[in-house]
Amino acid sequence: MIYKTKISQIPLLPLGALKNELVKKEKRLSALFFHPADRHLYVVCSDDEKGELSLVKTPIETYRYESLTPAYPAAHLFEREILETHQIVPENHPWPKPVRYLKDLIGDTNFYRIEGLESHEVAVGPVHAGVIEPGHFRFQCHGETVYHLEISLGYQHRGIEKKLIGGPSLRTLPYMETLAGDTSIGHAWAFCKNIESLSNVVVGERENLLRAIMLELERLANHTGDMGALAGDVGFLPTLSYCGRLRGDYLNMSAFICGSRFGRGMLKPGGVSFDLSLDQIKELELKLDNVFKDTKGAINVLWHSNMVLNRFEGTGVITQKEARDLGFVGMVARSTGLNLDVRKNFDHGDLYNDLSIAVCDSGDVFARATLRWLEMKNSYTFIKSALNKLKKAPPLNPIKPGPLESDSLAVSLVEGWRGEICHVNITNSVGMFSTYKVIDPSFHNWTALALSLRNQEISDFPLCNKSFNLSYCGHDL
Repeated sequence: MIYKTKISQIPLLPLGALKNELVKKEKRLSALFFHPADRHLYVVCSDDEKGELSLVKTPIETYRYESLTPAYPAAHLFEREILETHQIVPENHPWPKPVRYLKDLIGDTNFYRIEGLESHEVAVGPVHAGVIEPGHFRFQCHGETVYHLEISLGYQHRGIEKKLIGGPSLRTLPYMETLAGDTSIGHAWAFCKNIESLSNVVVGERENLLRAIMLELERLANHTGDMGALAGDVGFLPTLSYCGRLRGDYLNMSAFICGSRFGRGMLKPGGVSFDLSLDQIKELELKLDNVFKDTKGAINVLWHSNMVLNRFEGTGVITQKEARDLGFVGMVARSTGLNLDVRKNFDHGDLYNDLSIAVCDSGDVFARATLRWLEMKNSYTFIKSALNKLKKAPPLNPIKPGPLESDSLAVSLVEGWRGEICHVNITNSVGMFSTYKVIDPSFHNWTALALSLRNQEISDFPLCNKSFNLSYCGHDL
């Protein structure tokens, strides 16, 4: 999905009118950020039913404005980020704390606390057991029951958005591919779409098919790994053991196509760097069939275990109202019954005609695990269809993008394996990046993990955490 316009053509709304627009029309917030060059707030909203994006801006003349969050809760993290990055205060924001601790010692803040007999606090991280990314979790408990979980991130902050200003350059694409390492294809495709839009490049059918195949392989690899990890968190070793190997098999298919297990170097603005011959397509089809057959066996045994189902069902529930009000995306939203998927809700031509979208409604660990398996089956079917189309598709026709349009804005959306990836690019008078805003799906969804622990036993945290498997670095950037 691409949206492009001149900066001068973006509707201008006063703050009060903007608040009414968001609340009345109940649109989903994809991006909210401050552009220091013209001192405006930019708001990108998605209408998933109509498949449309809308964009408005509002002037911020002082260093204070009335917070949108009390009336429109989905703005809460975006406004905290604006406060931290630009020192512009959203007055009456209910919890105006740092998001990434850009100027303060990470985690040095006042945490919410509960008091009372048998109440206690448990602090976990930022250093965790095993080789995982750092994040701090502060539990407020009564006995074994969690009343509140507060998540403090920022340990992975690398200042990538700041480094993107003045681009594009030779470093820009590698930055995109490593924004969140397990989502290299998703972020690279969002970047390529953005550049192609602003340079008026139309990518061909073969290029799009190859990109989509890589994206679904990325989805298969990550969902397979997560299914194994979920099994491990409840002590079900057969699925854990098999999925660790199978995840590697899917990553090796990406390497078969482009030489990189994470797909790095495959996508580039204007096309792709590697193609598949007819013999390679047939070999990839055979690899995919064999690995998916093993995947089916490893995961189906999971569903026949009463022990597993007992731990999954009713654990870590997110309601549909919470998902809608707080703007959750991807699998988290679909697990509550919301049919949100960029691949289907927004125009991609004929690319995703053969793709089915799965939705569950219980909002618990079971729903999130079930969705992973359903999405894996849908990705397998899609890749098979796409490979068949690739046999008849015209040859690659790479186009080198020219200069970007000046004083313009482009929004690109991609449905990564965790959910909606949103890239917003504003160019200056000479067509260089004045602001490049990235919203990884984890930025939307970390709050969902905090809510899922309320009234749960603290021992459920590892299972709940893995059922979301959110990105620390994708949030911290």
